[in-house]
This record gives sequence, C-alpha cells and structure tokens, in this order.
Amino acid sequence: MGDVSSGEPYDTERILTLPNVLSFVRLLGVPLFLWLLLARQYDLLAVVALAFLGATDWVDGYIARKWNQRSKLGQVLDPLADRLYILATLVGLAIREIIPWWMVVVLVSRDVLMAAVVLPLLRRRGFISLPVHFLGKTATFCLLYAFPMVLLGAGAEPWAMAFRVIGWALALWGTALYWCAGLMYLGQTLDVLRRFPPVGKGDRPSTTAAVTGAG
Repeated sequence: MGDVSSGEPYDTERILTLPNVLSFVRLLGVPLFLWLLLARQYDLLAVVALAFLGATDWVDGYIARKWNQRSKLGQVLDPLADRLYILATLVGLAIREIIPWWMVVVLVSRDVLMAAVVLPLLRRRGFISLPVHFLGKTATFCLLYAFPMVLLGAGAEPWAMAFRVIGWALALWGTALYWCAGLMYLGQTLDVLRRFPPVGKGDRPSTTAAVTGAG
C-alpha cells in the first residue's frame, strides 16, 4: 500500500483563483452539453463542447501548479466536474439508446461505493480522502474520451465505424480500470482502519485532500 497519511498538497485556501473560475465554467457547461445532446441532438456540437470544456481541465491544472494556485476548493471542484461530465454523458447516451443502461449502473455503482463506504470509513479515522492514484486518473481519462467517440460513432457515415471501435475499446478499458482503482482505494481504506485509531467528535480531519479526490 502507498502512504495514506497525507493528502493532496495545496498552496492557498482562496476561493477566487483562475483555476477555480475555470472549474466553475466546466460545471456550468454540463447543462449546455445535455441541452445539445438531448434537446437539440446536435451531436457534433456536443462533442466540441466536451472537447473544449475537457481542455479546461488540463489548463486549470497547469495554471494551478505553475502559479502556485492549488486550493482546497479546487481539489473538490476538479474531480467533481470530471464525475459530473461522465455521469451526464452516460445518462444522455443511455437516454438516446447509444449505450446500454447496464454500463451506467456499473460505473455509477463504483462512485456509490466510494461515497457510501470508503469516504465514511476514512472520516472515522480523521481523513478526508486518499491521495489520487495514477490508475484512477488513467481510468477517468479513458472514460472522458471514450463516450464522445462512441457518440460520433453512432452515425451511419463511413468514418463512424472507426470512432465506434475506438470509443468502445476505451469505454471497456476505462470501466475496468475505474473499478480496479475503486477496489484499490477500498484496500487502502482497510489499511487505514488497521493503522489509525478512530478520531473523537471534536477532532478535525488530518489530511488536505479533497473529499472527492480519490481518483
């Protein structure tokens, strides 16, 4: 197991930073994406919106590290935006019958495991979250790119087949890695339970990681 005694580092507790503004923009883009996907069925524009808003994820992370603007709020907003985009894309594509509902259940149940089991157990030991692992980041990366490609592959155009094959390959790999990361975090949580005693009611969490920072 890796070291779980410390969370993600941060530079400031300020709320109004450029990376946080970009994260808020990403969150506001969720309803825009759903409107394009479901209300108008402008699939190409929906994919463009996802690509643009997804690029802000890299930009705000780069700015936060370059300008020493990593914040506690940003550690919550950034993974929250990733999960909302994955959820919005899953539900939207399932409603359009482009992906099966069982895939929605499989992916959402992993987040339910994290929210309902892992995080409450960590809080009992004075932790807010586990450090983000590369496996979790890789899974999220695969899923963020998989479903826009599946959407582009849903058409009858000659080039759609290539997008469909690549998109589903990423989706299946991303789903497997997403659950592998979740089970790894569960194992690390059990390690925390063995190594650290429960905290008292008045004690504050000892880590600086975001509540949603476990990959």
